[in-house]
Amino acid sequence: MNPKCARCEKTVYPVEKLSCLDKAWHKGCFNCEVCKTKLTMKSYKGYQKKPYCNAHYPTSRFTAVADTPENLRLKKQQETVSNVQYHSQHRENLQKFTAVADNPEASRVRKQQELSGASYHQSTSTGGSRWQHDQASRPPPVQQQRQYEPEPEPEEEPAPVPPVQSYRQPEPEYEPEPEPEPEPERYHAPEPEPEAEPEPAPSGGGDRMRALYDYEAADEDEIGFNEGDLIVDVESVDDGWLTGTVERTGQRGMAPSNYFEPI
Repeated sequence: MNPKCARCEKTVYPVEKLSCLDKAWHKGCFNCEVCKTKLTMKSYKGYQKKPYCNAHYPTSRFTAVADTPENLRLKKQQETVSNVQYHSQHRENLQKFTAVADNPEASRVRKQQELSGASYHQSTSTGGSRWQHDQASRPPPVQQQRQYEPEPEPEEEPAPVPPVQSYRQPEPEYEPEPEPEPEPERYHAPEPEPEAEPEPAPSGGGDRMRALYDYEAADEDEIGFNEGDLIVDVESVDDGWLTGTVERTGQRGMAPSNYFEPI
């Protein structure tokens, strides 16, 4: 049983059937859902089992929303609600912390930390006083006497020597060479064009026809020819058959008449 067309819901016969998107279509009904452009199997795009062209294929794009007063009010309301929730959650988290009781282990660790801090301060204070005592017990440094060195006398500068003028040989003047005169162009007589040979007259007489397709001879009284061959001396033999001579090969015989067109 022939299926129904997905567009016009009419019967689709095998000659005009087009199977696509799990449906049957007429070739003329297979077009875009939006602009009704005729589509093929290479140019269509399916979306939810419906054909679309490239221009109207639905895509998931983000749309821009204008800042209307209503949208601004909702935005401010959401920010206020989020701030209130944040502060309430923060207070709940603070209430979850519990105080630690002073058990013997915790008190021992605290006393150990206090003793370590006191010993550190005491060591730094004793170390500073010991450094001051060492500085006071050291003898004062002996000042070394600076030896007197006589200042060098300034040297006399030599008298400036006048520059020596160098003799420069004058360069010879450059005389440009005379350019050669161009030779006069020689006149060449044009060669005579070869005369075109007259085309040979077509052999035979009668009607002339051109082959539209290739044909191979099936019997001895038939002729074979290629597409574009000329057939001369055409004579009609029977309904659908004729006789003639292939101008290219010179063979004469019968051939089907629907393979030619008259010239």
